[in-house]
Amino acid sequence: MIIVTEWSEFRTPDFERMEKEIKHKIIFDGRNLFDVYKIRELGYHYESIGRSYLTEKHYIQ
Repeated sequence: MIIVTEWSEFRTPDFERMEKEIKHKIIFDGRNLFDVYKIRELGYHYESIGRSYLTEKHYIQ
């Protein structure tokens, strides 16, 4: 999934439903809508475009 909008529909997706609908659990987030670590804990490969990461648990926006 590629996110390039801030529409409310994309702010609170049904991740359980997505797991059933998509082939690969990959999200490219151009709007930085989600918490990186929470999404990764759900098993998604998550690229939050434009964020710089300091450590595994802390990052700069």
